[in-house]
Amino acid sequence: MIGNDSGKRVPIMKQQETMEQDQDRAGRDQEAAAPLPPARIRVAVAAHKPYPMPQDELYLPMQVGKALHPDLSLADPVSGRPFTPDDSGDNISSQNAYYSELTALYWMWKNDPSAYKGLAHYRRHFASGTRRQGVQQGFKRQIVAYEEVARLLRTTDIILPRKRNYYIETIQSHYSHTMHDGARQLDVTRRILQELAPQYLPAFDWVMAGRSAHIFNMFIMKADKFDSYCAFLFPVLQELAGRIDPAQYDGFDSRFLGRISERLLDVWLLTNRCSYAVLPVVSPERVDWWKKGTSFLAAKFGRKQYGKSF
Repeated sequence: MIGNDSGKRVPIMKQQETMEQDQDRAGRDQEAAAPLPPARIRVAVAAHKPYPMPQDELYLPMQVGKALHPDLSLADPVSGRPFTPDDSGDNISSQNAYYSELTALYWMWKNDPSAYKGLAHYRRHFASGTRRQGVQQGFKRQIVAYEEVARLLRTTDIILPRKRNYYIETIQSHYSHTMHDGARQLDVTRRILQELAPQYLPAFDWVMAGRSAHIFNMFIMKADKFDSYCAFLFPVLQELAGRIDPAQYDGFDSRFLGRISERLLDVWLLTNRCSYAVLPVVSPERVDWWKKGTSFLAAKFGRKQYGKSF
């Protein structure tokens, strides 16, 4: 997950006030900043530090949490391309310490006019399904390029990462075992759905009882579906933040809203009966599978919760 632990912490009781102030500034920000030109397909790549980005027209590198670090402007250390900040227009940049990469998602929802929109992460990218086409060398699976995504979108409105399988855990038990206060967070999320959007409750229960899910907060969608998903997601998360104050947690644990959102994507997809295509996921960094596996087992059998991202 992306977070700016060194940034200012915003008490959650001030969150609504802060969001309203952000929205009040939106008109002035839009006048001051050049509007983003529309594209057919644009995928935001969320980052909170300088990092080499895919050199392809598909991708928009985004600096998340810019409002928390107004004097810091990020750029690709290889190409020099500046990252687009998430604090212009209608935004929740000041809440990045809690929402992680979702501040980029919110910005794309409110400010990007592209026909298809998506989200990726500086350490997690969609990979080419063919292994032969891509924009970055040196990976077993290369990062997918515009042309391949465009071909897929001729026959589907949604592209997702392949499901993550947990095998010996359900989605609910895994989150409860691995995350501090995880069981409570899922319980409150369920109550919110029951109160605000009860049509999503059957899918939520089904996803929680399952052993696989589309996680990572990664997807590419046709604009109407992208907007529909965001219109479902953010009110739920804002209500959740009002009932469980992220400011009570430190660092890793305070970013639980971003993790809950990973469990809500399939809920939205199932309820709305959405079809989709899938692509593999690739990381530009070495994945320590031994550490991931032992941490998973320690959480399952030893009640040792995660304290950082892997």
